This record gives sequence, structure tokens and C-alpha cells, in this order.
Amino acid sequence: MGGTNRILVTGGCGFIGTNFVRLVMEGRDWEVVNLDALTYAGNPANLADLEGDPRYRFVHGRIEDAGLVAELVAGVDAVVHFAAESHVDRSILDAQPFVVTNVLGTQVLLDAARRSPRLRRFVHVSTDEVYGSLGPEDPPFTEETPLAPNSPYAASKAASDLLARAAFKTHGLPVVVTRCSNNYGPYQFPEKLIPLMIANAWAGRPLPVYGDGLNVRDWIHVSDHCRGVLAALERGRDGEVYNLGGRCELTNLEVVRRVLAAVGRPESLITHVADRPGHDRRYAMATAKAEAELGWRPEIPFDRGLAETVAWYEAHRDWVRAITDGSYRDYYRRMYGDRLGGRT
Repeated sequence: MGGTNRILVTGGCGFIGTNFVRLVMEGRDWEVVNLDALTYAGNPANLADLEGDPRYRFVHGRIEDAGLVAELVAGVDAVVHFAAESHVDRSILDAQPFVVTNVLGTQVLLDAARRSPRLRRFVHVSTDEVYGSLGPEDPPFTEETPLAPNSPYAASKAASDLLARAAFKTHGLPVVVTRCSNNYGPYQFPEKLIPLMIANAWAGRPLPVYGDGLNVRDWIHVSDHCRGVLAALERGRDGEVYNLGGRCELTNLEVVRRVLAAVGRPESLITHVADRPGHDRRYAMATAKAEAELGWRPEIPFDRGLAETVAWYEAHRDWVRAITDGSYRDYYRRMYGDRLGGRT
């Protein structure tokens, strides 16, 4: 799809959204509208240096707000939809916010997109977790693998994927769905595996590993993922799904060991804890379709990406401290004041 010059990014203050906004702003003369609810994992400090750039506009609001969403979608050429509740453990404790944001919020966006004569592309960003779990000898997930989610988070994402598909099939909405494997890199909220292990290792605290630690994940650097999403925006075919993976299958235990080696801490810090319910054993992604149709492939090897990630967190310890002690809320108030109470 050519000619895009103004896009709405939902969840642009989150981990992947932040990296995507930066990719777009640094490489193209596009305008970006960033809609983010600034929940616990959304941090406007991630993009503070873009404030004042006439090509960038931040809007504080929720994707479930139909009036606000309709207003914003009407003024853009494309939507790139990252906003989601995304942490599996939190979904196990309370699934309702995941249904509200991931399912209802996605439908609100799709409805607004369907009514907009200007919109030329809607990219719905999803996850490999919608496919369920693989056995040790199973081939990687393809775009044709049936959906079989095993956690409330994955189920909510699968539902949103199907709503996106229905919008294409029923209304002809120009939707593209991407499904990625486990991301890592700068700006990731410290509850996720790699930044949590880095922070614990620095502090000499135990590094908790679920069960035997042999659950396998396919790891992709966030910059590779964002390039894939951009390729889907620009070159994807309407109604298609594209898997984006890193071709890097590692057990959780191996990832933790590599983190410890990277920060120079002993493996004696590893502590096995009770496994979580419904813990998928293995994910792996086949990316041949994205490589053939989008001209995309992952470029950053895991060891290099991990070293760069550790270096980024080392250089941004104040960012980590602000997240973990909650003082980033002060930043919200200083930057946005009472606008945080509603729309901007």
C-alpha cells in the first residue's frame, strides 16, 4: 500500500509501540498520532524527545472510547494497532481487563475504520500464543495453524484476530494481521522475562524460573518485529496473516543463563518456582510467507541483541528505577497535568 502519510498507532507508549513509533519517525516523513491509555505499562517518557515535533501527536485515551476513536481514525490513512493487555500472568489473575481492551477495544477500532472513507490499511498486531502449544518434534506454527489459545490473554488475542478477519470478510476492510514471537529489547516493562532477570541479577536477587525452565520460546528483537509490522503496513495483502519470528528457539532456562553471563552474575541465583497454570511448552514460528511476500527477515542474532539490550538497561537505570518505584507517574503529571483525566 503506497501513499500513507498519517497513521494512528494505538499503544504507542508501550514497549513495542514505542519502538515502532521511533522507527517510523526516524525513517519517513509521516505524521504519527499516538493513542495510549497510559496504563501501568504505558510510559510517555519513552517518547518524551518527540514532544514538540509537528509530525507527532500524543492523545491520552482508551481504544474502547468509541467517540474518541472515531474522531482519530477519520483523520488518518492507516491504523497500526498495538494496544493490548499483554501479560499472561495478569490474565490468569483477572481476565476481564483483557476481554475489555483486547476484544471490545479492537472492535471499536474496526468499526471506526469501516466508517472511514480515507482509511487504506488496518494492521492488527497479534501474537504466536493464539496458536497454542507445540510438542518437541512438531513443525513451527504457520499462518494456517488452527487457533488454540491456552491462556485468557491468548484467548482474548485470538478473539480480536477473528474480529479483524470478520471485518475483512464481511465488510472488505483492508486488514492485515501480524503474529510475532517473544520480543525483547529496549523499553520493555520490567515484569517481562529478560528485563526482570536483568534487574534481579543486578540486585543479586533470585531469578525465578517457572517449573523446570525447559519451556521453549522463539525470540525476536523488537526492532526486527517493528520492521516486519512496517513491511506489513506497506506491502501486505489485504486479509492476510503474516508470522514474524526470530528463528531463535531457546528454553527459558537458557535465556536466564545467558542474561547472567551477560551481566556477570552466577547461575546460583537461578531459583525454580512453581509452574504457572496452562504454561505452553513450546512456540516456534515459520516465517517463509513474510519473507517471500513482504521482503522481510529477522536480522539481529540473539546474543548480539541481548548484549545490546543489557547495555541499554545499564545506560537507562533511572528509567528502570522510575518504573519500579512508580515515580514515572510524576512525569505524567509534569508533562500532561490534568489532561490525564480525559482526552487531549
